[in-house]
Amino acid sequence: MTESGGAPPIERRPLTSRDTAWARAAATFLVKTGASPNGISTVGGVFGILAGAAFAATRWTSGAWWPYVVAAAFIQLRLLCNLLDGMVAIEGGKRSAVGELFNEAPDRVSDVATLVGAGYAVGASPELGWAAGCVALMTAYVRALGKTAGAPNDFRGPMAKPHRMALMTATALALAFVPAAWLGDVPVMDVALWIVVIGGTLTAVRRLVRAARFLRARAA
Repeated sequence: MTESGGAPPIERRPLTSRDTAWARAAATFLVKTGASPNGISTVGGVFGILAGAAFAATRWTSGAWWPYVVAAAFIQLRLLCNLLDGMVAIEGGKRSAVGELFNEAPDRVSDVATLVGAGYAVGASPELGWAAGCVALMTAYVRALGKTAGAPNDFRGPMAKPHRMALMTATALALAFVPAAWLGDVPVMDVALWIVVIGGTLTAVRRLVRAARFLRARAA
């Protein structure tokens, strides 16, 4: 998609939710209220930090279920901001010169804060949380590296941002509502973080290989 006035083309993550009536209505409302896409992106980053804090809080809430629900809610609010900031910027015609920076930087903070916070959840491994946060950064770095080299933006998984956050949301709700007796001794959060680490590493490799193939084909 290209804006009038010679603005550069926009490569966006393919999201079916962008075409829903509720998303269009929400974006239109935000445009009418004067909301800034950069401000929405920043709020999304705050939600990601709060999600991680809610995960970590489970160590001090005596096995309460509600911090997991709070974490899941903040993750979804973060993703909602990720959806609406682009819609306000592009469909709402409110792109700015620094929009790309605001679109990316809060996301990276959100990823690390949420995943590291999950590593500090009760019964989880902090080392795995940090590893998952590093892998999340790596997948985004490889995408940015490919784009800088001249390849298309690559949003493929299997553990891209929406997949990571869907997994962490499902994990949070499972730990909140599934009886402990059903889970047994399974370290649910650690399993989820391992999936992020392994799946994210595979994602980075796939993106790097695709970028290399594209650049070689273009050179030929």
